[in-house]
Amino acid sequence: AVQNNDKIGVILFTDNIEKFIPPKKGKSHILRIIRELINFEPESKGTDLNEALRFFNNVTKKRSIAFLISDLMDDQSYEKALKIASRKHDLVALVATDIAEKEIPDLGVIPIKDTETGKLMWVDTSNKKVRHHLKSKYMEQLKQTELLLRKSGIDYTHLHTNMSYVKPLMQLFKKRGAKR
Repeated sequence: AVQNNDKIGVILFTDNIEKFIPPKKGKSHILRIIRELINFEPESKGTDLNEALRFFNNVTKKRSIAFLISDLMDDQSYEKALKIASRKHDLVALVATDIAEKEIPDLGVIPIKDTETGKLMWVDTSNKKVRHHLKSKYMEQLKQTELLLRKSGIDYTHLHTNMSYVKPLMQLFKKRGAKR
């Protein structure tokens, strides 16, 4: 982006817009964004993708390439705002996925805390049916998310927390380059 002299901006969000850095050009602006990302401490633990996408749609008037980096696991409906954003802009989703949510190991009875609500739940991970249920619930939500992205015409890739992000990003950019 710096080499192309492109403008870059950032919206950091939880269930609120936590920080908005309007798009600008230049190395000093990029360094500011990097500094903000490194030092960012969210005030909230919730997620509201609908609010973030609505904010993006309202503040970004010119067509742009936008990257949505999230696990996209939001109970609230963000489908309409996502479709509007994908029609107005070239929206690319980088879906953060955690292997621990997909493959829960047999650890016996463990506390699992919902980081957004703070609710603590005790789960018997030694029970194969419980592990299978949690995995199938996660996989179903992931499948629904991918379906929504495809229906909305959004290119996406998964960035796994236990693997390098380089290969999935390179594959995504090659796929996008082949389309043009």
